[in-house]
Amino acid sequence: MAKHAQATRPSGDRVVAQNRKGFHDYFITETLEAGLVLVGSEIKSIRANQVNLRDSYVTIRNNEAWLVGAHIAGYHEASYQDHDPRRDRKLLLHKREIMRWRVMVEQRGYTIIPTKLYLVNNRAKVEIGLARGKKLYDKREAITDRENERNLARAIKEAYQ
Repeated sequence: MAKHAQATRPSGDRVVAQNRKGFHDYFITETLEAGLVLVGSEIKSIRANQVNLRDSYVTIRNNEAWLVGAHIAGYHEASYQDHDPRRDRKLLLHKREIMRWRVMVEQRGYTIIPTKLYLVNNRAKVEIGLARGKKLYDKREAITDRENERNLARAIKEAYQ
């Protein structure tokens, strides 16, 4: 079943970025917490909330997981050695986790996407999810369900006022 990293994280964490489009386009079946290999100017940009996870994904190359397409803006006070905002970043995961997820991607047609990026004790962590793509009718169904829940909540609120 779904393993949620939220339940195991201490309450002092700060979510920097979320991938809302990922939840709209995919069914997330399982999540993992991974560390990121960063350079100094990247962590400063993350602390300044200058991160965008939209259209990013995780790929596995040479038995290592890589975050591809995430945008971490350049740090304006960095020297001439500023980082490339869209460079691939290595994820820190256990080898057995990488191998298990690699099998799911290659044999079962899943995709690995980042769902959120947050700070834990001043270290950047990314929550990645094993995802299966939604069809158009699934997206419409989710929108309808959300509207029905809002209407129900609104009706209950009006009934008790």
